[in-house]
Amino acid sequence: MKPIQPTIIIDTREQAPLSFLRLPSLRGTLTSGDYSVQGLEDLFGIERKSIADLVSCCVGDNRDRFERELHRLRGFRFARLLIVGAQAEITTHRYQSKIPPKAVLHTVKAFEARYIPVVWEPFPEQAANLIEEWAYWFAREVAKAAETLAKGCNPNN
Repeated sequence: MKPIQPTIIIDTREQAPLSFLRLPSLRGTLTSGDYSVQGLEDLFGIERKSIADLVSCCVGDNRDRFERELHRLRGFRFARLLIVGAQAEITTHRYQSKIPPKAVLHTVKAFEARYIPVVWEPFPEQAANLIEEWAYWFAREVAKAAETLAKGCNPNN
């Protein structure tokens, strides 16, 4: 198998995109998620939330919109809700909202049970690194499966 270098797609609506140091990236319009892999946009999706964004997605119309997004991502082969921040920021109520910390944390747990896995990363650099790792390994597995399928279809093998 030849080496692969996937390109990360950053959704054009992502207002403060993460910076990627090891893999190339480009802006594009994604139907689901904030980050994906070029050519695998319907298979790989990462929804990123800051603590402030997460808290605002726990109530009202924002919650309904966010749940629809998570529901769409549930159909992907690889999907994650990546929260950039520490869980302690929630438990110690270091955010500007009257929503109690317990309500936010219970909402996150319910979203994870209903939709997709949740990962917490305290720093943007670590979050970007994690997306690069996921993108690389997922793209590698897809390429490996395609290579195996191609060999099985080739009568000369």
